[in-house]
Amino acid sequence: MSNLPVNSIAALGLDRTAISFSDDFDEQETKQWWFAQTAERRLQHMMALRAMNYGDRASARLQRVLEIAELPPR
Repeated sequence: MSNLPVNSIAALGLDRTAISFSDDFDEQETKQWWFAQTAERRLQHMMALRAMNYGDRASARLQRVLEIAELPPR
């Protein structure tokens, strides 16, 4: 699914020492560019951002937990 080589995800980095806010998505050109991309391309980009934020944990599966809650009688 991804066009990125496996080791390129590790090369992507995230500087967690700085934070910035941007209103780039308010620009019409940016919106038009993303709308012109295929769903697969947008998903690839989202997965790359997820890998940058969560590292190796990005591909870990969620655990399913079943819990039965006993409610008091009414």
